[in-house]
This record gives sequence, C-alpha cells and structure tokens, in this order.
Amino acid sequence: MTRSTAEDRSPASADQQEPGVDAEERAAEILRQHDTSSRFRTDLGFWTWIVGGISVAFTLYHLYYALERPFTSWIHGAIHLAGATALVFMLYPASKRLLNAKPSGVLWKDLLLGRGRGIPWYDVLLAAAGIAVNLYIVFRYEYLVGNAVQILGFSNLDYTVAVVGTLLVLEATRRCVGLPIVIIASVAIAYGIWGNLSPIFPHRGRSWDAFATETFLSTRSIFGTPLQVSADFIFLFLLFAVVLLRTNIGQFFNDLAFRAAGKYTGGPAKAAVAASGLQGMVSGSSVANTVASGSFTIPIMKKAGFKPHFAAATEATASTGGQLMPPIMGAAAFIMAQNVPNVEYNELIVIAIIPSLLYFLGAFLSVHFEAKRQSIRGMPVEELPSVRGLITRIDLLLPLVVIVGTLLSGLTPTRAALLGIATAIVLSFFRSSTRLNLRGFMELFVAAARTALPVIAACATAGIVAGTVTATGLGGQLGRGLVAIAGGNFLLVLFFVMIACIILGMGLPTTANYVVTASVAAPILYNNFDVPLIAAHMFVFFFGILADITPPVCLAAYAGAGIANANPMRAGVAAVKIALAGFLIPYVFILQPALLLQGSWDELTISLLTVIVGMIALAAGLAGYLFLRATVIERVLLIGGGLLLIYPDLMISVVGMVALAVGVVLQFARRGRGDRNPTGTEADDDAPASARGGGTGTDPVPSGA
Repeated sequence: MTRSTAEDRSPASADQQEPGVDAEERAAEILRQHDTSSRFRTDLGFWTWIVGGISVAFTLYHLYYALERPFTSWIHGAIHLAGATALVFMLYPASKRLLNAKPSGVLWKDLLLGRGRGIPWYDVLLAAAGIAVNLYIVFRYEYLVGNAVQILGFSNLDYTVAVVGTLLVLEATRRCVGLPIVIIASVAIAYGIWGNLSPIFPHRGRSWDAFATETFLSTRSIFGTPLQVSADFIFLFLLFAVVLLRTNIGQFFNDLAFRAAGKYTGGPAKAAVAASGLQGMVSGSSVANTVASGSFTIPIMKKAGFKPHFAAATEATASTGGQLMPPIMGAAAFIMAQNVPNVEYNELIVIAIIPSLLYFLGAFLSVHFEAKRQSIRGMPVEELPSVRGLITRIDLLLPLVVIVGTLLSGLTPTRAALLGIATAIVLSFFRSSTRLNLRGFMELFVAAARTALPVIAACATAGIVAGTVTATGLGGQLGRGLVAIAGGNFLLVLFFVMIACIILGMGLPTTANYVVTASVAAPILYNNFDVPLIAAHMFVFFFGILADITPPVCLAAYAGAGIANANPMRAGVAAVKIALAGFLIPYVFILQPALLLQGSWDELTISLLTVIVGMIALAAGLAGYLFLRATVIERVLLIGGGLLLIYPDLMISVVGMVALAVGVVLQFARRGRGDRNPTGTEADDDAPASARGGGTGTDPVPSGA
C-alpha cells in the first residue's frame, strides 16, 4: 500500500502502521499464498532488462492504439495476447515451488528445472511460441479472413497454430490466474468436442480440428468479446489504477475515511469499510485489496477491540464490495456493457450505483451494531488524520472526478481513461514524493503491464467458455433443465442460479468470473422468465463476486485472516454475516427492477425506504443489539421483520414493519426497566468495555442505537 508523506499524516496515523519492512514482507507473503497472480518472479538477473523492455513496449503500444487505432480489433487482440502470453511465461514459473527457488548446487539439474536466478530455457521457448502463434494471425490476417479459407478450409499449419495457441493460453492462465478457470475451460473444450457422448445436455459434437480453429483462429472464442474489451478498455483502466497508486490516492482514501468515521462508535471498522470499498474499486482484486488495505486497517480494528476474525471479515467484505462499485466494477463493467444491448457503459455505471451503495450500507450497519454490542468506541480525534492534511491533498480526487465526468458526458471509456491517466500524471509533478522521472515512468509502465497479465489471460480463457456455451446452445438447455428441477418456482430458480454463480465464481478473478456466469447462468433468467436483461446480468455479477467471501472457498476472507492471525473459516462465516444484505439485494432488484432504475420513481422510493429499514432491522438482529442487547425473541422479530421489509412487496413489508415495531417496543420496555443485559448474551465478549477504544463514541446512525 502506498503511503502518504509525513507532513500529510497525523502522528497517530503513522504510529498505528505495523513495523514497516516486516509488515510489508508478511503482507506480500500472505498475498502470494492466497493470490496466484502475485506469484511472479522477482529475481530475473539480466532478464530484468528484457522483461522490462517488453513491458514498456507493451504499455506504450496500448497508448498508441488508443490514440490512433491503426489496426482491426482482431489484429489488436492478437498483439495484446502475444505480449501478455510472453510476459506470463517469463514472469510466472510453472510451479510455485520454483518461485525464486535457490540453486541446489547441481548445475545440470538447476538448468533443467530452472532453479536459481533468471528465466529457465523452457519458459523462454514458451514465451517465443506465444508471440509466434499470435503474430501468425497478424501476418496472415488477409488469408484468415479471405475466401480461400471459407472454400478450401484450413491448412495443417493452421491447425497446428490453433492447437498450440489454445494450449499456451490455458497454461499461461494456469500460471497467473489459477487452476479453477482452466478446469472450467477444459470441461468446456471436452463438452464442445464430445458433447454427442454426454449423458446430459447432449449436442452433435465437433471434430478437434474444427473446434481448435474456431477457438483460436476466429473471433468467437479466445478472441471474442472478453479479450477485445480487455485490449480496448481494461488495460487502460488498469494503467489508470497504477498511476493512482503512484499519486498516493490509496492512503488518501484511508485518511479521508478515518477522519470522517473514525471518531464514531466502531469507527475503525466503519472507516475500513469506506476506505477499502474505494480502494477496491480501483485495484480490481478482492484478495489484493484485502491484503493491501488490511495491513493498515486490521491492526487498528483489533486495537479498538474487534475480534481478529471479525476484523478480517470486515476488511474482506469491504474489499470484495469494491468490485461492485462504479465506475470500474472490477473491470467487468466494460464487458457487461457489451453483453447488454441498448445499455451504454456510462448508463451502466449509473444503474449500478444504488445496489452497490446498499451493499456498503449493509456492511456499515453490521459493523455499527457489532460495535454497539461490544461497547467499542471511536478513536480519539487527536489520533485521526488532520483536516489540514486532507485539504492539502484534496486534488488527489481530481483524476476520479475527470474520469467519471468524462464517462457521464457521453464520451467513450477509452477517452475517459486517457484523460484520467493524463490528469493523474500531471498531478504527480506537484509533489516531490510522487514526481516521476524517466525511471519512474519506466517502472510505471512495467507495473501496468504486469498488473494486466492475469486479467488478459483470464479474459482469453473465459472466452473459450463463452464461445462453447454459445456454439453448443448449452445456455438454453441448462435453463430448461434448471426450471424443470425447480418445478417452475421462480424464487427456487433464483436460489439455484445463486448457488451456481457462487460455485463458478470460486477462485476466479472478477472479469473471468463475470464472463463465465453471464454465459452460463444469466440466460437461465432472461430466457425463461420475464427478467430484464440488465437485472439478470447484475444478479449473476453480484453472486460471482460474493464467492470471494463465501465459504468454503472465500479467498478474500482467508487473506484477511492471515493478516489478523484469525481462524480462516470463522472469518469467512463472519464475512457472510456482515455482507448478508449483499446476498439479498440481487433478489430485490430482480423482483423490483426499479432499484436498477428500470421503473417509476414512486416504485424506487418505496422500495428504497423498505429495504433500508429492513437492512437496519436485519443487521441489528444478527448482531443482537438495537438500542440495547436483544433477547432471543427480539432477535427473531428483528431478523424476521427485516427480511419481510426487504422483500419488495408492500403487503409483506407491512407485516415486516409490524414485527419490527413489536421488537422495538420490547426493547424500549426493557430499557425503561433498566434490563440492559438479558441472560445469555454476554458470552460473546472477550474483553471489558473499558478496554475497547476511546474517543466520544458518538453515533452517526439515525436509528438512535
């Protein structure tokens, strides 16, 4: 995590950082443990110059293409994938056991296995092959799109290039993204070829030659929409994110959030929710942001009195929610805009605002009532970042303002990214700590290329899945089968689709996650029920992202637990509890599309009011505290009333309001009698209230809790 200059931090802000080098090394180790994309070589020897040169050229090429657009989209995609494949094989070892492996002392064995400094010979060959098969498309483009291929078919050389290119994409993805997406793609390939032998959802099947050429030598699979969007838009926004980190905007988000919320009840956790949400929007990775932000926020939450597993869960929940936050939405928004006709990207980011804010409101309420139950107060004002320090850095928000304003004005995402990058670079020259010299620019370009590699590989492999689903008609068959299993019950179908999205999303990065779920699960909703297309895509997008905090494979929660020294599974369960509103919101906007601005303002207003009140009741019931500690009966009334209020039906919401009112009356009656600690509710506390936090403990939530 990038830190601000000393003059911009309050003394306490600096003091509460964990010891510099040790904390950073530990965070990096946790990141490598839970995030495959962070397991890249760092000791390259003389290859550093070669890898650096390719990375710089790769980044400069994308800037040149964005300005001039000299090639067709397929040629551009091939160059995009050529550079990415070469860099993946040079930076990512075949096994994590070979990552910076020390020499054994036996020269021939070290050379054969690639131990020691530098890049092993076989990875250099694979990198060269990755460049060659993609440049084959560039130099043979006229032939591949010409009539000769349509009439005479592909040659043996074409088949060889297609097979090798597909295998290289899968291996590169395995190295920098992980095995789950490769397994899904491999199953898709097997189904595409031998679907005629499948006992369920059979199709005619295809020859390997025909499947391979369509996969690699067409724009319907690997070079389909996901990779094209990656080449056109996503790379530029990832470059924008890297530039923002160079300008210390991450630390500015932290300081701004802590100043705004730190002094209130449970302030450190509330500040972590806000700061990590903002940073997660930019970083594009739930796990990476959990580690980067959590290295700062989790120790502060623990010091305030939150239990380690809850601190880890809070950070993971907020960092995961950053993938849902416009305008970037983990880069999946660019692909979604291509998948949903008649919805432009600048419209999509407006549509996503209400669901994403409701997600963070739910997390905010959960940590608030947990803090009230445990009597965790806010931080003393003198320990918070100074207002003066924040004002002197307010210009750091300008790049985001420029990029959002450009998008909302109707200009293309490409133009918005370029303007945002230019603004951030200009701002970097106003501070000595962020001013870039020639070496700084080179390091910036190298970091941008490396950051993009997992996204590019994931988009290419996800394209195989999307292409197979489209070519075989699997989406329609899955939809009919699932509807039959559910007996036509709409809510049961939604539940099954949710489970499918969570399973498909486990271990996948945001973009690949969305491509797979949009290809497999979304058609079930809009082909079989009267669900608006945008609502179906947002539904699968939400639950694919929430897989990062859903046990048993909740990578963001596991990463947070590593920082907090907490039980990983307990952190995952706590994260689901904190984000429970996030699990309900997609059901709400499917049943009431007004939350996605697909209805009247009256419908939107009523739905928002009932949902917000329901979220307050639900969070209080789960925490066991509204105005004072809740009894079992009160918790049942609060949770039940909250769920009924969230359901978008006026009569059902009225019943929920009655249940909530009864729970509130019971709380007030007990408070009037002085009964503040009902039997059986103190066991959760590990420390006396006097040991937890300081400050005023004042409460910004209007419920009066």
